[in-house]
Parts: sequence; structure tokens; C-alpha cells
Amino acid sequence: MSNPITIGGKRLEHKTALVTGASRGIGFAIAKAYASQGANLVLTASNEAGLKKAKAALDGYGVDVSFFPTDISSMDSIEALFCFSIERHPDLDVLVNNAGIHIGKPFIDHGMDEFDQLMRTNVYSVFNLTQYAIRHMQSLGRGKVINVASVAGLRGSVNSAAYNTSKHAIVGLTRCIALENAKNGINVNAICPGIVETDLIKGVEHRMEAQGMPSAEFRERLLAQIPMGRFLQPEEIAHIAVFLASNESDGMNGEAIAI
Repeated sequence: MSNPITIGGKRLEHKTALVTGASRGIGFAIAKAYASQGANLVLTASNEAGLKKAKAALDGYGVDVSFFPTDISSMDSIEALFCFSIERHPDLDVLVNNAGIHIGKPFIDHGMDEFDQLMRTNVYSVFNLTQYAIRHMQSLGRGKVINVASVAGLRGSVNSAAYNTSKHAIVGLTRCIALENAKNGINVNAICPGIVETDLIKGVEHRMEAQGMPSAEFRERLLAQIPMGRFLQPEEIAHIAVFLASNESDGMNGEAIAI
């Protein structure tokens, strides 16, 4: 039987979450939301200075916050990260696979080195870290894995063949792992955001500007594709991540939630 849903109080109290790509953007927003709901945290990203800043911002929530700089594309670094996390918090309740990169260009212009970089960062890292987490969660008889994918994992896009491929892979991986572990008390779900106001989208904006498209035109074209007429904010993704980490989502498995 599922754990009781928390009524009042903090929804993630006594839980521990490992969040990748946690120094900024969606990852930091998720970490902040988790801290506000009582979760202890292990933060990771490639930028140690960013992690220190993130930890300082979260220390006031009264939860345990630690960090471990990681090159998420390196399998050795992922093993070291997981060992650090388990040593710090043997009862790891939640894994949030958020870290990722974007490379946008016409399909015929993609080099295999770029494709490999995307796959190592966006897919292999998730496969590897989730494998460590699932083995550990199976020994606990419970756990939550939340993969931050993208609407790019649900449809096609122009000049994004490699990126979309990586996000389709995450959605497929989510569904398969969920099926294999549903009876183990482990929930595996994905969040598929649309365009979120983060450094990633700002980076694309700067690249387009360098190619001759003014920033205002770039944003106007993107906004024209969004019925709400605005970009999502990282906090809107974090609200869903809190739900998926909480006991409230115990009956949900293998879903790819588009926002």
C-alpha cells in the first residue's frame, strides 16, 4: 500500500534527493523547491563555483545540502558521484536527471563528434547514473527517478536532430525502466518541458544573433509557437518535480509529462 499523502507540513520531509545540473536553471529551481519541502540534497554540476553559490542559497532552509562537482559525460565521474551520495545519505530516495546540453544545426552539418558529445551528456549519463540508483533503490524497496526530458522527446524539430534524438531516448528509457521496476516500489517518470527561460535558451538566442538574427526576432518567432504567449519559468517545472518526488505520485509510473 502507498505511503500516506502528506496533508500540510512539508511534502518531502525525511527524503534525500540527488539532483544533476543543479547549479542553475531548472536544476536549481528543483533543488530549491525540494529544500523548501524538507528534502536533504546532493547537488552536482560541472561548475564548482556555481554549486557553492547554489548551496549557499539553500542553506537557510534547514536541510542538509552537499555538492559534488561532476563531469556528467564521464562514467568514472558518475561512479564517484554516486559513491559520494550514498556515503552521505545511504537512504537515497530521489534521483533527478536534469543535466543536459543543446547543439542545434542542420542534420547534414552535424559531425559525429558532436553527436557523441550530446549522447554522452544527455543519454549515457542518465543510463549510467540511473543504473546505480535503481540497484540501490531495489535494495531499499522504494525510490523515485525523475528524468527531465523535453517536448523535443515527443516530436520532431528543425535543426535539432541530434538533440531530439537524445530526448526521445530519455523518454523511451523512462518507460522501459518504469516497467521493469513497477513491482519494486520504484517510480520512474519524465518531465517534458517546452521552452523554459534558462541559460540554455539564452545560449541559443546568442548563437542565432551571431548568425544574423536579432534577439527580438528570435524571441518573437519562438513566442509565436506558444499558445500561452510566454516562456515557461523554471519554477513551473519544479512544481511538477516536487509532485513526482512525493508520496502523492506513488501510483504514477512510466509517464512523460508535457508542460
